[in-house]
Amino acid sequence: MKHMNTHNKSDNSSTLAGKKIWITGHRGMLGSALIRSLSKEGANLLVASSQELDLRNKSEVINWIDKNRPELVFHAGAKVGGIYANATLSADFLHDNLMIQTNVIDASHQFGVSKLLFVASNCTYPAKAVQPISENALLTGPLEENIRSYAIAKIAGIEMCRAYRKQYGCDFISVIPPNLYGPGDNYHPQHSHVVAGILRRAHEAKVSGQHELSVWGDGTARREILYIDDLADAMKCLMAANVTDDLFNAGSGHDLSIAELATLIAEVVGFEGRIVYDNDKPNGTMKKLLDSSRIQAIGWCPKMNERTGLQRAYKDFLALLETQGHGGRL
Repeated sequence: MKHMNTHNKSDNSSTLAGKKIWITGHRGMLGSALIRSLSKEGANLLVASSQELDLRNKSEVINWIDKNRPELVFHAGAKVGGIYANATLSADFLHDNLMIQTNVIDASHQFGVSKLLFVASNCTYPAKAVQPISENALLTGPLEENIRSYAIAKIAGIEMCRAYRKQYGCDFISVIPPNLYGPGDNYHPQHSHVVAGILRRAHEAKVSGQHELSVWGDGTARREILYIDDLADAMKCLMAANVTDDLFNAGSGHDLSIAELATLIAEVVGFEGRIVYDNDKPNGTMKKLLDSSRIQAIGWCPKMNERTGLQRAYKDFLALLETQGHGGRL
């Protein structure tokens, strides 16, 4: 376990400066972005790797919180993956996420954490929710089949925060982002999310001289994407704000078709071949654009445009290749 003391106080850090803040999942894409953002706030950041602390183990979590006594918790730690990973590892996604969030949320209540922010997912909303999707759409219809186990686990986390808020008066709230991308993403060939998956395949097609880039689905499904550092800033805003709602969407406010996204990624990567669509693979939910007016009302809005964000993501991907010594391949 490491204490990360930061002293560079920013102008708006009054509520976070000097606080003991636990970031779960700090080595993941979101956790790393939270550290980048919170390191400017003069906070005392508490982190523990999965080797040091298994969040699925109740007694380990209780002992760790008892020892370190965080005041605020950013609960970003979770088992995550794309459509393929969710479809093939559904039991793992359901079990691990239920265990992780139950242990963290309950122990945070037991040891008097002042405020907890739980990171949920846009797949918690019904597959055919009215667009753009407001927070009130939760639990109003059937879920997307391919990611149902993960979605149910995340819904349970949202409802757990609500229940502890109602029964015990805990200041536990949740945030729902859209598809995320940026530095620290997972570029696994099967288990990655949409941006990382297309980016990797576009790069591999370029370096191997292929003339075609294959993309899952028919290209018509639409996705709202958000740069990871924008989500970290949204979470910092929510943690500092005195809010009465317990669930907040945090999206970019517009979406792209998979075809538009693939074209943009190909341009950023420099792949000049043809993009083809694999109709045998699932589209996933056809459209899931979030209504983020609730969080915008408390002063947050995203700053990163897609092309610049994707350029930074690709630079990070190339650096990862370099460090792992694969000469242009992972």
